[in-house]
Order: sequence, then C-alpha cells, then structure tokens
Amino acid sequence: MATPAKIVDYELPIVTLVGRVNVGKSTLFNKIIERNLAIVSPLAGTTRTRNMAIASWRGRQFRLVDTGGLTFDSKVELEDEIIKQTEMALAEADVIVFLTDIQTGVLPQERELAKRLREWKKKKPLLFLANKADNLTMATAAHDKEWRSLALGEPMPISAATGAYIGDVLDAIYKCLNKTKRRPKKVTAPEPLKVAIMGKPNVGKSSLFNKLIGEDRVIVSDLPHTTREPHDTLVEADGEHILFVDTAGIRRKAKVAGSIERAGIGKSIATINRADIVLLVLDASETISSQDQQLGGLLREHARSVVIVVNKWDKTEDNSDKFRNEAKTRIYGALPHLDFAPIVFVSAKTSYRVHQIFPLLKEARIARHQVVDDEKLKDFLKRMVKKHLPTRGKGVRHPRLVALTQLSTNPPTFDVVVKANTSLHISYVNFLARQLREEFGFFAAPLIMKLSKLKRFTDPRRYE
Repeated sequence: MATPAKIVDYELPIVTLVGRVNVGKSTLFNKIIERNLAIVSPLAGTTRTRNMAIASWRGRQFRLVDTGGLTFDSKVELEDEIIKQTEMALAEADVIVFLTDIQTGVLPQERELAKRLREWKKKKPLLFLANKADNLTMATAAHDKEWRSLALGEPMPISAATGAYIGDVLDAIYKCLNKTKRRPKKVTAPEPLKVAIMGKPNVGKSSLFNKLIGEDRVIVSDLPHTTREPHDTLVEADGEHILFVDTAGIRRKAKVAGSIERAGIGKSIATINRADIVLLVLDASETISSQDQQLGGLLREHARSVVIVVNKWDKTEDNSDKFRNEAKTRIYGALPHLDFAPIVFVSAKTSYRVHQIFPLLKEARIARHQVVDDEKLKDFLKRMVKKHLPTRGKGVRHPRLVALTQLSTNPPTFDVVVKANTSLHISYVNFLARQLREEFGFFAAPLIMKLSKLKRFTDPRRYE
C-alpha cells in the first residue's frame, strides 16, 4: 500500500480573515494576494469553504486564509459547517484579522463573533478592521463608540474595493508576524504535479479531495454546488509533490442557477488549463450523462491527461472483476474520446481503493513527458506501413509516408510526414496513434497527431 499523503507545510505563518457575511473578506483576500482567486458577489454567503493562498509583504511570506461569512443562524444552509471551518482556521492562525462593515455598523452577528474573538485575542494577535470606508466621512465613523463596545479596541478603517489603507494593514500584519514563533522553512521544492478534480455536482469530488489530502479542508454536503471556488492543497506522497485542486461541479447551462454558480463553473474550466492531470469523477450509482460526455470532450480538446475515477463504488451490489470490466466497457462506450484514460473504482466515503490513485498519477506524470527515440520511431513506421498500407485521403495518388517524428511532450505530440501531392486519410492517422500507444504506452495521456506534407522539391531520402 502507498504511503498516506501529507500536506506540505513550509511553516509559513497563517493570517486568517474572519467576519460575518457581506463585509468584504473575499475582496480583501483578492486584494492582498493580487489575484482574483475568490469569487466576489453581493450575495450573502458566497464563500463557504476556507480559501487559502500565499501572500508576501516586505519580503515576508505568509499564508492568507479566507473564511465563510458567519450568520450564527442554524437555518442558513451549511452554517454549522461554515462555523466549524472558521473555528479550524482560527485554531491554526498566527494572526487573526476581524473584518466588519463600517457602512452598516455593528450587527448582532458582530457581537456574537466579537465575544468569541476576545478569547482568541488572549492567545494570538488580532487586527480589527472596518471595511468599506470608501470616503473620508466613512473613515471617521471608525471612531464611533459603538465599535468600542465590542471590546476589541478601535477599528482601522480600510477600503478593500479601492485599496485604501491596505498598505497600513499589511504593515500591521508584518509587525505581528515578527512576533510569532513560526519561521518559514527554506526549501527548494520541485514543480508540483497539478491535479484537478472535476465532474458534475454531487459526484463526491470534495469527499475525494479530503481523502486524498488526508484532512477535511473543504465542506462536504449533499447540497448541489456546495463547492463554489477552486481549492488548492499541496501534498507529498511517496516523494512526489502533488497540488490537488477541488473544483465546482459543472452542469449544463440550462440548469445553472445564478451568477455565483456561473462564476464557479468558469473558474473550474479555467483550472483545466493549469492542470497536468484531471481526475474525472463519475457517480457509480448513475448512468453517464451528456454532461459527463461534454466534459470528457473538453478534457480531450485541452489535451489533458485523464484518470477516470468511478466514485461511490460502495453502493454497488457486485464487486466482481467481471462486473468491473463490464462497467469499464460501458464507460469507454459512452466516452470514446477518453479511451486512453485508465479507470479506477473507489469510494471516497469508505476510503475504498482511494490509495490506488497515487501510483496512477505518478505513472501518468512520467508518460506525459515520455520521449521516443528517433530510430525507434523510424523502425515503428516501417513496420506499420508493412502491416497496414496507408489509406488514401482525397485524390487518386497512393500516399507515401516519409517520416514520423515526435515534436514535443506534455502532451506527447507527433508529426506524420507524407510525400507532396498525396493525401492521407484520418483513419490511418488514428491507426498510427493506437499502435503508438500499444507499443510505447503513454499511460493516461492523449496523443496529438499532426499531419504535414513534404515540400515538392525536398528529397525524401533525407529522412532515411
């Protein structure tokens, strides 16, 4: 069995943002990290699960954590889970940043949260901020006595939207960090393997994410679209650094409800471009839908390496090899464009076979960068032509294959060179791709096959 994954921790100090709903935590989070990582919306409760990113100020790096907005109303969706996530973030924090809204003043939720934070302030530094001080009048309101009634001192006015006074906040964080005992480790880490976890809503992506990283970092719920933003966590498994990314569920446009879900899906699709490998998660208790097929096509179009993860396998009554092989046949039949992707059957709920994913990722990483020697490709092409003569495309002249060369890796890309004034049918190109995979492997990786013609006056013997 593979060694369990461990979250990579370079001992960066942690700064945690907390506050009730709609005070602008995500706006401040994005401003400090200088990226639009968190979704910003006027809708209360947009952020649910902790969001994390590395920030830097005056040469000092720290991990910034955005938490879900609190209402302390048990009737609100996922409120108990959001409170639990916030408490975990506070426990891990070296510095706490309490954000309020200066325009709305002190609300009951602030008083409840301030009561809890007064206890935390005895143990660690706490910065008290009043956001949305977009003009001088609003900024002076920070001196009102209602803020002092929270017994956390007088808040520092800021505007996350305009960036006003953000430098002062970072200076204050910097001073607090200098007093913390945690000191970053100076480690030169290799470029991690980026693995995105994708699929429809409610197939168990977040449960799988938590199992893979070995910690409950994201909220798991039966509520559709619980995950709204991509969440990154770097782990080390068997000497490999892997950056796992949990993404929002992708469903058909007709079923998408509201701007927040659209934004989440947009970020999920953008994640494809920065992933090396995608774990496409399917629900074992459901048939493959047109949305699964469209997502599979999107992954093939973007030339991502893919591992198909059939989750909720604990719900199946038959766990025999015969039944699994029949299931594989059905999956490949429904997703022919992903016929190169290995299939693994797991249960994120019970941890069944989740450990098998790690060696598959390692093998996929190697295969994506595989290089085939020129002489081997030359010999391969000769044998293939002898085995199956090239098929004509347009025209009447029989095509002559001059060369087969590998242009690049990540993904593996090949060029089939044909003689001038001839044409090769696409079916033969596909035949070569299948034979390349059969002979050289390219585990989990799509093969990009390009077709080029030899220039009219070029001597084909130069390729011999």
